[in-house]
This record gives sequence, structure tokens and C-alpha cells, in this order.
Amino acid sequence: MNLNLLIENLTNPALLFFVLGIIAVLVKSDLQIPEGSSKFISLYLLFSIGFKGGQELAHSHFDWGIIWSIVFGIGIAIVIPFYLFFILKRIYSIEDSGAIAAAYGSVSAVTFVTAISFLELQNSTFSGHMVAVMALMEAPAIIVGVILIRLNAKNTDTKTKLSSVFKHSFTNGSVLLIIGSLLIGFLASEQQALGIKPFTTDIFKGFLALFLLDMGIVSGRKLGDFFKSGWFSILFAILFPLLNGVVVAILSGWVTADIGNRFIFAVLAASASYIAVPAAMKIAVPKANPGIFLPMALAVTFPFNITFGMPIYFAIVQC
Repeated sequence: MNLNLLIENLTNPALLFFVLGIIAVLVKSDLQIPEGSSKFISLYLLFSIGFKGGQELAHSHFDWGIIWSIVFGIGIAIVIPFYLFFILKRIYSIEDSGAIAAAYGSVSAVTFVTAISFLELQNSTFSGHMVAVMALMEAPAIIVGVILIRLNAKNTDTKTKLSSVFKHSFTNGSVLLIIGSLLIGFLASEQQALGIKPFTTDIFKGFLALFLLDMGIVSGRKLGDFFKSGWFSILFAILFPLLNGVVVAILSGWVTADIGNRFIFAVLAASASYIAVPAAMKIAVPKANPGIFLPMALAVTFPFNITFGMPIYFAIVQC
């Protein structure tokens, strides 16, 4: 791994704001982002990446490469939760195993946004259709996780109707907004898109920094509860995302030769959902404990990916 690349990523202002959020909690500061403002920033980031992705997709020549990328992405979101479940159920309950597997099979939109910022620092680009790939990878892992819980559950209370899982997966706010923004960006002309460029592009990095500050505060608050769950949770939240990211970084070379796209695939495979999955599991599997899978994704996997993971994946796809 290139040491300069690691140092550059560690001094990224967005990452440093994330660290500042954790420090604020540790020193018991009253620093916080108001809940309404935090939600607005989340919506803004999803809207912005979706719209810009739609614009890029409109300028792309639709071919088999895009189709194979979508198939590959959905395949990742199915395989990862499937194999992780059978490892996790040796340690956790069936419900917790399915929820953790779903979280790590699904993707993190915020990690995706940070990956875009990372590529910009490396003067590298990615294809617009990768936004669509990311959006389509949210739901399959949730569905696989719930199916595995249903098949292995010993009580009937856990056996939620799959129709409700499908509906919630695709109508989840983050999924709906990014798919909707992607479609709007695709339909908008270049001149129409130019009119809102100051909002979708120019202020993007500033809002990303504020959002990561908020994520740092949230992560810092959950660290205490997470450490109580044992060392296996910590090791799992680092090693398996790293394994997924490295394997996909290598395998993605069979799907596309584009460095940026391969890097995005690796990051998506290594990321874990802490927005869509907790919301879905709360409805589908209420017995699953969010005090385990949420801190794993948010307090360990997320910071690991944006500090050490991304430079590793980027170095691999460049080989």
C-alpha cells in the first residue's frame, strides 16, 4: 500500500471531522448537530449523488458492460450475507446473525459518498451507472437476511411475511430518494442540470464534512455499548469487510477494466448498512438486537474503511 496515499487519506478534512465528532463525545462536549439538520444533510447527500449519477448515466452509452455491472453488484449483495450468516450463527442468535449478515451484505450510502471524495483526491473518476448499482444493492441483502432467519428460526413470531420485507426494502426513504434522484438526473437536460449545479456540486464537500462530524458523534456514543459485546464483534467488523473488499477488488477485474468502478465495487462490498438495514430489521425482525449490528457497522467498519480500507482497495485495483 502506498504510504503517501494512506497519509493523504488520513489528513482528508472530511475524515478529520469524523474524528473530531468522536473526540467531542470522549471529552463530554455539548457539540452536536441538531436532529433536523442531520436528517436534511443526509437527504441532501443522497439527492446529490443520485442526481449526478443520473446525469452521468445519461451521458453513458448503455451496453452489456453496464448490465454486467448491475448483475455483479446484486450478486455481491446476495452472496455476502449468505456466507456470513453461517459463520455468525455459531456465535450469535439466529435473529442477530441474520441482521448482522444483512447489514454487511447491504451497502452504506455514506461510505459510497466518501469513496467518491477519495477518488476525486486521486484525480480518478467512476461511471454514473455505479450509483444505480449501489442503490440496487441495498434491498437484496435485507431480503436474504430475513429469508435465512425464517428458514432457521425456531419460533413462528420471527417468520415475517416476505411481501412486507420487499415493500419496506424498496420504499425505504434512502433507497427511494437515491433511485428517484437518479431517474430525475437521467431525464434532466444538461442545461437544466447546470441551473442547480451550485447546490448539487459546489457545496457537496462541505455538507459531507458536517455529516461525518455528526457520524463521529453518533459513533462515539455507541462505542461503550459495542465493546461490551466482545472481541469477536470487533474482529469481525474489521476482518470480514476487509476480506470482502479485497476479494471483490480482484474479481471486479473480470467485469470492468475501469479503475474507479472497480474501487467503488470493492468499497461497496466492504461497507455495511447502518440506515436501511436497521430500519428494515426493526419491522421484519424485532428480536434482532441493534445494539450489536449497528455499532459494528457504524463505529468500527465505517471508520476502518475510510482510513485504511480505501487506500488498500485502491492499491489493489491499480495492480
